[in-house]
Amino acid sequence: GAAGTAGDSPTSPAGLRALTAAPVLDEAVELVVTEPTDAIAYASTSSAYAIGFDDEVAMLARLSRRTGVPVVGTCASAVRALGLLDARRIALMHPPWFDEELNELGASYFRSEGFEVVSSASAELASDPDQIEPAAVVEWGSRHVPDRAEAVFIGGNGFRAAAAIDALEQRTGRPVLESNQLLLWEILAQTGSRLRVRGFGRVFA
Repeated sequence: GAAGTAGDSPTSPAGLRALTAAPVLDEAVELVVTEPTDAIAYASTSSAYAIGFDDEVAMLARLSRRTGVPVVGTCASAVRALGLLDARRIALMHPPWFDEELNELGASYFRSEGFEVVSSASAELASDPDQIEPAAVVEWGSRHVPDRAEAVFIGGNGFRAAAAIDALEQRTGRPVLESNQLLLWEILAQTGSRLRVRGFGRVFA
């Protein structure tokens, strides 16, 4: 990974890449994982966008080797889920605090894996995460998902959108994948869990 410089904002692409660098991240994981653990979720859409799919997969594999348990990531899980859903044309919906550079990085991330990104936009909602209601996510999403899209990916692990998934699927008639939903989905798959999840999207079916 690229090392950040003193002037890099933590949310700039360079700052995000620095957060995934081996010494920084590996030491952080060891500090966090002090009890027996079945799986680890790396919950960052934006850093995956900054480093790209191949480096995200390599980072997750490196952390898994280091900890001895499955490590799952948001965007790599999205790629796997989209493949299983056989969806190639996707709409990306991001939180209000994602700027145009992150929207573009998101589009590039999925295009690198052969997807056609028909839109990539930040939802025009409250900039305070605590003020975002599921109904507002559904309303904005249903008005902004292009007809050509075969699936919707809601990026941003701090974007409180999981409760909007089912209603947005019903309104758009398309599968909706959301960052935190995908982490749970992938953890269940990686650990062989039989836990059944209902009400959070057709990907769990």
